[in-house]
Amino acid sequence: MDSIFKPKFFSLLKSGINHKQITSDILAGIIVGIVALPLAIAFAVASGVSPEKGLITAVVAGFIISLLGGSRVQIGGPTGAFIIIVFGILEKYGLNGLIISTIMAGVILIIFGLLKLGNVLKFFPQPLIVGFTSGIALIIFSTQIKDALGIDVGKAPADFIEKWSFYFTNLNHVNYSAIAITLITIVICVFSNKIIKKIPGSFIAIVLITFVVFIFKIPVSTIETFFGDIPRNISLDIPEFQFSELHNYFAPAITIALLGGIESLLSAVVADGMISGNHRSNTELIAQGIANIITPFFGGIPATGAIARTATNIKNGGRTPIAGMVHAVTLLLIMLFIGPLAKLIPMSCLAGILIVVAYNMSEWRSFVSILKGSFFDIIILLTTFILTVIVDLTIAIEVGVVLSALLFMKRMSDIADKRIDNIVDTDVIEDYSLLPQHVGIYEISGPLFFASSKKYAQVIERIGLDYNTIIIRMRHVSFADQTGIHNFKSSVKSLTQKNVNIVLSGINNDVYSDFTKFGIIDLIDSSNIFESFEEAVSYVNQPENN
Repeated sequence: MDSIFKPKFFSLLKSGINHKQITSDILAGIIVGIVALPLAIAFAVASGVSPEKGLITAVVAGFIISLLGGSRVQIGGPTGAFIIIVFGILEKYGLNGLIISTIMAGVILIIFGLLKLGNVLKFFPQPLIVGFTSGIALIIFSTQIKDALGIDVGKAPADFIEKWSFYFTNLNHVNYSAIAITLITIVICVFSNKIIKKIPGSFIAIVLITFVVFIFKIPVSTIETFFGDIPRNISLDIPEFQFSELHNYFAPAITIALLGGIESLLSAVVADGMISGNHRSNTELIAQGIANIITPFFGGIPATGAIARTATNIKNGGRTPIAGMVHAVTLLLIMLFIGPLAKLIPMSCLAGILIVVAYNMSEWRSFVSILKGSFFDIIILLTTFILTVIVDLTIAIEVGVVLSALLFMKRMSDIADKRIDNIVDTDVIEDYSLLPQHVGIYEISGPLFFASSKKYAQVIERIGLDYNTIIIRMRHVSFADQTGIHNFKSSVKSLTQKNVNIVLSGINNDVYSDFTKFGIIDLIDSSNIFESFEEAVSYVNQPENN
């Protein structure tokens, strides 16, 4: 148990945290708390629950995730990815069902961690992740059109196509004041950071627009219109359930657990890249599980690691879990003393904030990039995207994983029947001692695909840092999928930034074409790429290359 669950906070306490860093963490935590305020409210409202439930989630889950998590800088709380899941569970099972599903999801996440499944992320290929993330973004965008246009006629249908039909049918009921507020909110969110760096645009938009709407009595719907007063207390709430009905909540619980696990580990990986750190993935899953078990008892909704807020924490100097705990305390104080004023926030302002969130989630650049890649990656991307939007996120993930496995097996079968005639890397030197001491060698012994590429990339980066030049032998790399290209490119970029010279040998035409298409050849320089290992060795032995 000790080797599986090792919270970073307690490890850092043992090693000691200097006072200067604690001060930086406190300041970063306060800033992240301000950033999280409008998002927590917006995510809760968009999910179909009252605003304080988003704040409670950010407070309770945010504190637990920082206290017990496996990352130094992870910020936890409600996220945009959960909006469609929470909304769907509420529609089918009600609030009590959401609470039970979230608690069960927490138990599942703990089991994932205890079974050491923290590295499960590598089995989710990049096109699948981009597919469902882009699909979620489109759904979030579509759910906000009603409030963005100020349509105050009935309730929009849950189905994606029917929802847009409802919007077009009711265009004669738009509120132009609401449209103006939405557009102004988007402009503030996008451009305010060019003028004011430290205060997030979403916070500026909420304060400014709410004040203007209240003073000038602008006729638009507000949070108060839908939810009334916002409570400023946190109370314990025990859900009612019968053991005989628990099986009804297993499917939504699995969905929450899978998405929560994927998003939290993705966020932790991104954070590692920003601070050159290493998170403890199994500890992170267990902490996420504990947070999702405890938070619903206080009225919260599902929580996970939030990439945008984690990045904000890092950029403002946060380097220990203290920042995440301060962020939670900051939100608690805001909720207790300023929370009731949140009822004045216009719904169209929240819609504008969520439209920006949806755009940032969309990963459209990655989406377009994958569409330029292999036929197999395109099938996975589009299938997952369409199923997420039209059918259901759970089905999209399940089908995406199965499809990825099937297509991979087909690829391997096709490659087994091919003779790779363009590889001439057969006559190689056997005595590596003939190489200069500053030259290292690493051979990739198989295809660069989603299940192996992360390990290859990590080893290449680790070995490369020990030498001035590294020869990467690729005679056995029969193909590279989108995830493999993504991970390999990250390692190459990291090494070239540290002035490590990279030389490739034995690369086949298909892999070379993919590397060219996605900019890897530009990073390495085509003059450093050779058909045979002998040519590569000859090149690094030349005096001008030593």
